[in-house]
Amino acid sequence: MKKLGLIIGIILFVSCSANRKGAGFISDSGLKQSNFQTVVNGKKVSLYVLKNKNKMEVCLTNFGGRIVSIMVPDKEGKMRDVVLGFDSIQDYIKYPTDFGASIGRYANRINKGQITIDGVKYQLPQNNFGHCLHGGFKGFQYQIYDARQINDQKIEFSYLSKDMEEGFPGSLTCKVTFTLTDDNAIDIQYEATTDKKTVVNMTNHAYFNLDGDPSKSNSDYLLTINADSYTPVDSTFMTTGEILPVKGTDMDFRVPTAIGTRINDTSFVQLKNGHGYDHNWVLNTKGDITRKCASLKSPKTGIVLNVFTNEPGIQVYAGNFLDGTLTGKKGITYKKRASVCLETQKYPDTPNKPNWPSALLKPGEKYFSHCIYKFSVEH
Repeated sequence: MKKLGLIIGIILFVSCSANRKGAGFISDSGLKQSNFQTVVNGKKVSLYVLKNKNKMEVCLTNFGGRIVSIMVPDKEGKMRDVVLGFDSIQDYIKYPTDFGASIGRYANRINKGQITIDGVKYQLPQNNFGHCLHGGFKGFQYQIYDARQINDQKIEFSYLSKDMEEGFPGSLTCKVTFTLTDDNAIDIQYEATTDKKTVVNMTNHAYFNLDGDPSKSNSDYLLTINADSYTPVDSTFMTTGEILPVKGTDMDFRVPTAIGTRINDTSFVQLKNGHGYDHNWVLNTKGDITRKCASLKSPKTGIVLNVFTNEPGIQVYAGNFLDGTLTGKKGITYKKRASVCLETQKYPDTPNKPNWPSALLKPGEKYFSHCIYKFSVEH
């Protein structure tokens, strides 16, 4: 009888494991893997799950190297999905967005879509107010990464961006590694090499909603940015080349401040130009990955997101262009300012501003960018 019980136990374990990893599994966030399994541009696409000992869960897809869901506990211990996204790969294909994507070849904007390397001018796509945004019309967020799940807490996405793809010189071999740690952090590391001089600036474009309720806006979220200065923009969202102090302005988040406190102050030209917050801050952390560069907190759920990076800047985008036309996971409509993006990166248009930290990558060098999104709760 004991032997029979053991056999039944083994069968049940195998069955559960097969269901978890098989085509039909459903994640804790409610995502069906079968809704993500297809072929795009001749490459297989799927949904992948990372989970740690605390039952935190991160779901990703190799379509654009995207974070699809993040389940973390709130102050009551209830698990909440804290990022925007879609329930199926077909929606990601049908509705071009940056939700959760690994952005490249160059995150943010490049002025008039033009760069010059060694006297040679390259024209890139002009897909945003006459500028090149997030790598162009066919940036990395719309490409299929090759996926290799290393273990239950780590996955590696790799992609070869060919010479002159979207106008960028050099064949770029890049890799993005996501590790879910046991202290509830998502450790993201970007690496790249090239066979020709080029520019590289990668980031993650997760849209965070720490209430776990995207039907609500971000106005009560407390934002802190460890930065004494920022890079102002003109009416086309292009950086002017200036670096200005935040002191005495609506850009000062050196102490925790509710996002909604000043975001609609159009008398301040930067908020008028950005339609709210959509700016790069010059970090005081100076590349030290051990120092917190930004923090976001939901007073409602107590969920706190701390950000660490080796990059010199962070773009904070407050979801100003969400307009209720997109319906995301669980049938929830994403309205204006339903989230906050915290994109660690080089400054926008760095290739055309030689005094700013360089984004140039040469053959024989390795590009390395590091970002950590660490979650916790405060009661």
